[in-house]
This record gives sequence, structure tokens and C-alpha cells, in this order.
Amino acid sequence: MAAHKLGVIFRNPSNDAEFLLYRQPRPPKFEEGEDYDLYSDSDLWDLPSTAELNPIAAGVVEPPILVQGVELCSEKIDLRQFDLNSALISVMGRVGLGVADLGDWKFFKCVEEAEFGPGPPINFAFVEAKLLDKNTILREHCKWMSIHTCREWLVNVKPGGVRVGLLAVIGLINESTEPTKFQVPSTLRFQEYPPGVVVIPMRSKTAKPFHTTNLVVFAPENDSGECKDGSFVASGDALIVDPGCRSESLEELREIVAALPRRLIVFATHHHRDHINGLSVIQKTNPDAILLAHKNTMSHIHKDDWNSAYTFVSGSEDICVGGQRLSIIFAPGHTDGHLALLHNSTRSLIVGDHCVGQGSAFLDLYSGASMADYFKTTYKFMELSPHALIPMHGRVSFWPKHMLCGYLKNRRSREKSILRAIERGAETLFEIVVKAYSRIDHSYWIPASWNVKLHVDHLALLDKLPKCFSIERFNRSLGSFAAELDKFEAKSSL
Repeated sequence: MAAHKLGVIFRNPSNDAEFLLYRQPRPPKFEEGEDYDLYSDSDLWDLPSTAELNPIAAGVVEPPILVQGVELCSEKIDLRQFDLNSALISVMGRVGLGVADLGDWKFFKCVEEAEFGPGPPINFAFVEAKLLDKNTILREHCKWMSIHTCREWLVNVKPGGVRVGLLAVIGLINESTEPTKFQVPSTLRFQEYPPGVVVIPMRSKTAKPFHTTNLVVFAPENDSGECKDGSFVASGDALIVDPGCRSESLEELREIVAALPRRLIVFATHHHRDHINGLSVIQKTNPDAILLAHKNTMSHIHKDDWNSAYTFVSGSEDICVGGQRLSIIFAPGHTDGHLALLHNSTRSLIVGDHCVGQGSAFLDLYSGASMADYFKTTYKFMELSPHALIPMHGRVSFWPKHMLCGYLKNRRSREKSILRAIERGAETLFEIVVKAYSRIDHSYWIPASWNVKLHVDHLALLDKLPKCFSIERFNRSLGSFAAELDKFEAKSSL
């Protein structure tokens, strides 16, 4: 069942083209004494909103704030069932306004979120009202903004510059943009943020708790002139990143490819099946398409998946898509051929499986994963100062540096718990997992064991392991982990 969120459009009484943006509260700081807060995201401005719309509570009777047209929202969203009164009063209080400061309230639009997972999607409802007093003095964290200025902030950004949030984009800015020739199939829900960056969650055979892989599509119609200077490893009119959908979604992928220009670039962040399963469909639909991947990734891609043109990339190249520049970044850690992609004009960073929208990404022990590389890549991403971070599983992150710091903190914390387990006598892989992951569901212990191996290798590299700990014995224990886990689970079920 979907959650619901309310976005509010306050109109400027002196200029109908302007609306109020609210500086968004920053995520909670990390613990005192840690250096993570040195990596700070720039200000994010968005429409005022509620965290979540709540159903009307039984017996609660308040003077109603009449919102005209709420019945028009959507067949799936009946706003009359929700406590709009409390939500609107809360939002008005946040920006320093009261009921008397505003004219008539009107329903504006509803937007159903794509199913990013792992939790339910969010349905966004937007309502609007105009301030009555032209001399109203706004609070410091509020400002009037036009769609034109917001679009400039979104598509011509500088590292560390001011940012515009999701609600302003899906509520107002995308609404004002002329439809592009490329259209996503009507059976699929998608998110376009920033403008021109289309993210489509496609059903895939990915690891729990997710059930989709984000297909990212660029198909710009206007040449921004970014490709006039410099050399490019590939040039095209459209780009697809990580086509990894399930077999039942391949027809929808075919429709997407058929709607794109023939000069198509396909980019693979890495070789896992939930990221490349649709390559053969792309090749059949558009034989002129060219595939870009790291050589370590291409070594895992079979000819049945792709036997057309391809180019090895190492992470120091640029590509040109419809006159827009994207930079390829070598991002090992998850695998030894893992790549990321930075859309330069919007500072949108596509990170593959380095991060996921919720929880922690596993590292593939059998595909050259490295914890030392993972840490280096994370710092490399933060130095890029992205404005948005696009994982291939889950929602886009609007606080990229904070998210990346959270990953560093969690990895370091896990590494400390593994070292404590070793210092307390754990010698084998299974013994370490039992102690370090005691609060984690057993169904996740196999991928957890891969991370433990990588953390132990990292601790050895840093020369932090106790002298009495035998790496040789630890490595010999790797092969017996699955059998020991089976015994443990059988005993636990008694």
C-alpha cells in the first residue's frame, strides 16, 4: 500500500509566475568527534511539504480548510480520506504563514511514484494557494522562485551550488517542459529528476530486499554545446545505463529502445545479470547501438548477450550524448570492473551498485571486489560534489555526501566489530560471522561472509590483525562456511 505526501505551492501575490521554495532541513549530524560532517552537501530548496499525509482520525472535528477539486486527484488517491487540515496548518507554520494570509486553496495535481522499493511507493498530492498581502516578509529559509530560475539551477550547475529538490521538479518544472519525442511506455512509471535524466525501475532478478533495477535513459533533444571542445570515446543521440530487467519486462525494454534514436550508446556499470540481462534485446532492436564497459566487465558478457560493436573504457574518458557531456569514472569496490557515470551539467552521479537506496550494498568476492578500493571510490565520489546520487536499486538520494559518509561509517563500524570478534578468539569465517552478524537475519549471512573476507583482507593490509590470528587457517575455513551455516540453522530450528 502506498504512502502519501503533500506538496504545497504558495503563489507570489505580486507575480503569478513565482512560487515559494523552502530550504530543506539537513539530515542529522553524525556523532561528535567524527570527520564525516566535514563533507557537507549544499543547500537544497524545495516546495514546502509534509513528511506523510495521515488518514482522518475518528472523532476529530476541526473547522475545515476547503480545498477545491480534491476529488479530481486520482482514482488511486482519494484526498478526502486524509487529514488535509492538520497537514496544511503544519506546512503553513513551517514557513511562517497562517490561514488568514492565504486566498482560496485549489487542488493542483497528483503524481504516483515509480516502484523503487524496497518499501511502498509514495503518492504525491499538490495543492496551491496565493498569498493575499503583497508586502508579506518571508522568513530567512524561504524565497520566491520562478520555473526558469529553478531550471537553470538544475541543468547548469556548479559543484557545491544551490540545488532544487524533487517536489518542485515533479510538481511544477516537468509540467512546464514540452514533451520530448522519447516517451516511456505507458505501462511503466518513471521519475525524471533532474530534467532530462529519466530513471525507470524495471523488474529484475536482483538481490533482496529490492525487486527492480533502475534503467537510466538520456535522450536530449537540444544540443547544449558541451561537446564542442574535447575528445570523446563515443558519441550518440541517446544513452541507456544498465538494462537488467527480467524476461517478462523485455518487451517494455524493446519499446523503450525502439523509441530512442539509432545512434544509441549502452553503458554497463558492471556485469551482474540484474544489470545486463536486456543487452540481447537492445542488440536485436538496434544493431547500430554500441556498448561501453570496462574490460573486466566485458570478460563476463557472453556473445549471446552482445556480439555487436563495443568499446573498452577505463574510467578516464568522456562521452557525448545529444551534445551533453558525461564523464566515466573508474569505481572499483563492488567488482574490479565497476564504473560510475557523471552527468556534468546536472552533477548527477550514477553509482551502479556502489550504493543502494536503502541498506548496504554487498561486494562481490568472486568478481575482484576490494574493501580498500571501495573506501577509495567512496571518497572519490564525495570529491566530485554530486548534486544527486542515482543508485541502480532504490530511490535517488538528494543528500549524496551524507549518504556516502553513512556508508563509510557503517563499513568502518562493521570492520571494528569483525576485529573485536577476532580479538575475542574467533578464528574461522563462520565464527566471525556468528559474532559480528548476530543481529542480522541468517538468510543474509552468505553475502555477509563475503564482506567479512574482504574486511579481513583490508585489516591485514592495514596490519591491524592480532599477531596470533592465522590468515592461513582463516582462508582454509572459507570452503566449509556453507556446511557450517546449514548445521547452525538446523540446530536453531529445533
